[in-house]
Amino acid sequence: MSTAREKLQVSGIQEEIDCIIDAARQIILGKEDVIRLALACLFARGHLLIEDLPGVGKTTLSHVLANILGLAFQRIQFTSDLLPADILGVSVYSRDTSSFTFHPGPIFNQIILADEINRATPRTQSALLEAMEEEQVTVEGETRVLAKPFFVIATQNPSNQVGTFPLPESQLDRFMMRIKLGYPDNAAERELLMGRDRRILLKEAGTVITPERLLDIQYLCDNIHAAPAILDYLQDLLEYSRKSHEFSHGLSPRAGLAILHAARAWALMDGHRQILPEHIQAILPSVISHRLSSLEENDRQAEEPAALLIKRVPIP
Repeated sequence: MSTAREKLQVSGIQEEIDCIIDAARQIILGKEDVIRLALACLFARGHLLIEDLPGVGKTTLSHVLANILGLAFQRIQFTSDLLPADILGVSVYSRDTSSFTFHPGPIFNQIILADEINRATPRTQSALLEAMEEEQVTVEGETRVLAKPFFVIATQNPSNQVGTFPLPESQLDRFMMRIKLGYPDNAAERELLMGRDRRILLKEAGTVITPERLLDIQYLCDNIHAAPAILDYLQDLLEYSRKSHEFSHGLSPRAGLAILHAARAWALMDGHRQILPEHIQAILPSVISHRLSSLEENDRQAEEPAALLIKRVPIP
């Protein structure tokens, strides 16, 4: 732990975070809440799943984050014929040296965009599991450490579309958050129609912070205080999800950790040194939407799991 990092202050970081959000807002119009959630996921060292219809800006958001954060970026287009080696890399025999040389795959970057991840087979989807969980990959018996920070953004089309393979629960659980962009509001769409091409704006988007500074922000997130009462509230949410007959199954301990880490990031982005109940409530829908399902989820009148938890579980 460096002395400089020990002296980091929340107040000093706040202006930089605001600059990041402002830079992203210039390209992703009318979606500040989505931008904040994506950044919170990254600051909390999580991975992000974006599920929505084609053409609403999923890929653009990934490019924006990579550009303004100065991170090495690689897009992987997932298709039904994609193989794990296409992601991880492969060793190729060289006649000149009479030995095998490893050629790293696109996973060896800082931001990976797994575009349309549910169009690949489950075997290929699972190639990301070790990388997302342990920030390393094992290829041909040798373990290789990935770059830091390491962040996977996966996009997927709705599962009812043709040519998709549902993500297994083990893969879904690796994503800290699942978000949807949705259609822009009327004002944002008019600005989009009248404004410059987003691809040109992307090329012009400058770096706001360095990867080293991003690691500082992640360090600060780890040290945002969670009071005993906040941990009580979090445990009450977890306990209710497990005992209630309103859900098919309860939230796992990993889900509890994801809520805690995401709430720490949200608190930091709000300029707080400790988690408040509203920070947990703000990130809860994105963290549990892919982990918790209501027994009445086919009923259009049924409430979202997060809304039910917030309503049922009182704040200590």
